[in-house]
Order: sequence, then C-alpha cells, then structure tokens
Amino acid sequence: MTSQNAASPAEMWANLRRLYPIYCALAREAALECPSCHELDEAHETPTGEAIAAVEEWFAAMDEKIQIQHLRQFAQTSSLVNETVLRDLLLHNLAKKTRAPQDRDKVDFLLVQLFSEQAPEDFSEADLSLEAVAKVLEPVLGPVEIEAPSFLETLNGLLHEAKENKTLKSLFTARIIERGRQMKEACGEGFFEPLTLVAFARFGFLLRRMFFRLMHQDLNVILDGLRELESRGVATLDCRKAQFSAEEPIARLRMICQSWKVMFQAEYSAGQPLCILVDLRTAVEAALKQTPDAVKAKAAAASAGTAHSDEFVVNAAPADDDDLSNNTSGEFN
Repeated sequence: MTSQNAASPAEMWANLRRLYPIYCALAREAALECPSCHELDEAHETPTGEAIAAVEEWFAAMDEKIQIQHLRQFAQTSSLVNETVLRDLLLHNLAKKTRAPQDRDKVDFLLVQLFSEQAPEDFSEADLSLEAVAKVLEPVLGPVEIEAPSFLETLNGLLHEAKENKTLKSLFTARIIERGRQMKEACGEGFFEPLTLVAFARFGFLLRRMFFRLMHQDLNVILDGLRELESRGVATLDCRKAQFSAEEPIARLRMICQSWKVMFQAEYSAGQPLCILVDLRTAVEAALKQTPDAVKAKAAAASAGTAHSDEFVVNAAPADDDDLSNNTSGEFN
C-alpha cells in the first residue's frame, strides 16, 4: 500500500475478511486448490497476533497460485466483482512488503480495471490528464502530487503510435503492448510510487480503449466479408492459419464471430484468441481478392464433380507472416 494511504491493522483485517470469499470463488473458477482458512472461517472481529499471521500466510500461498490470467478472467466476468471488490483487491496487492513481477502485473491490471469502472463515460483523451486520473484513483492511492514523470513523454509517444494503427494486426506487429510492459519492468520498485501508478493507469486505459475499438472493427470487417463471399456463392474457406479447417463453412465462421462479439463485450486479454481473430480477417480478405472468374471456375469444377458436389472451397489461407502469437505478450489490461 502507498505510504500516503496506509491502512490501519483493523482496516487490513476487515479487508482480508471481505476478500476471503472472493479468493475462494476465484480459486473454484480457476480450478485451483484452495484449503479453508480456519481463522477466517471463524470470522473473529478482534483477531490474535497468531490468527493474523496465519491469515497472511494463507493469502500469500493463494497469491502464488493465482496468476494474472486467473485474476483477469475472474475480475472481468464474475458477477461477484464490483468496484468495492476491485478496490479491496488493489489495496491488498499494494500492501505487500515484498513483491514479485506478477504482483506488478496484478496491480497494473487492477488499477486500469478500477479506473475503467469509475471514470466518467464522457472522458475524452484530451480530458484525461494525470490530474484527472489521480482524482479518480485518490480513494485508493491517496492524494498524489502531480509532476510529469521522466518517462511520460515516451508513454505518450507509444499512445500516439498506437493511434496510428488502423488494424489489430498492425497494433500487434508494432509491439506497443510489449514495449509498454518493458517500461513498467524498467521502473523496478519505483513502479509502485503513486505518481508512476497514475501515469501507467492512464496509459493502460487509453491503450485498452484503442485496442477494443480495433478488435470490434476487425470483427465487423470479417462479418461483412463473409456476407460478401456468401453472395458470390462461396460456402467454405481455407482457414488453417487461423486454426480452423481447410474447408471451414462460412455459416459456422459467422456464428463464431457473432459469439465473439458477445464475449468481447467484457474486457479481454491480448492472447491466442485474438491472434486467431487477426488471422481469420487475413483469410477473409484473401478470399475477397479472388477474381469473379476464379470463383466461377471453381464453381464449374464443383458442378463437374471435380470438387464437392454442393459447395466449393476458396483457398484463402493467409501467407506465412510472422506468427502473431509471438508478437503478443498474453497481457492486456
């Protein structure tokens, strides 16, 4: 926890009591082993020193098991999580005396998630100053004296570069996420200074917003492309690069994309599922570039019995670009 906003022992105990059922629920969803904590099951209002030590040991053991991907998934999908829970989780992680790299990742994610919940919907990028972010996060970080950190210009440069990207693929290829992560790592323990936390919360929030805009744009491009291909009489696509089959039915691809649109209403991490989305867009765009004559030739071959009798395949496997899964860190706030 930050020195400006340190909690009393009584407040910390109350926070741990509130977090106990949350940790148990998270462990169940992530299929993690979660032994019961006798001291918290008893729910003492005034614990002994031994009880506090046992509870801290229990949370430390669970924190080692709970990885950032578990926390991300739970925080973004569970009905148990609200602003109070996010704040309690954040305060718990900030209060640690010794921190591992995954503790930085958890704090980073929770800050952006909490800010996203609390920030006014009409916040524009121009309005999103460090002062504005610090004001929203003040209940957790305490009052923060604003003085532009030395790395702020580089962070803003990354945001400007991210804004120049028009597709999810180009955003991944530019490695904006990884470069931001390298900056966080370079801060060391200084990352947990309140002003640094505010600066990276602003960066993460704005980058996340760009990320989701491009993600939904890709989905819409794919769906429009699938409709166009169907109007040309195309029934299947070669989508092996996107981890589908060589003759994937367009109807099934459309259903998958529709389900993704629902799933991606929640915040999501930049990992393998989104690499598949990027590769699927490449496959659809490759199919759309085929000439009408080529499509007619395939249809004629199909009707002549040299292909499937009732459908034909557009060989639209994307070129062997660099594997996008190697260009994503698995991290996105």
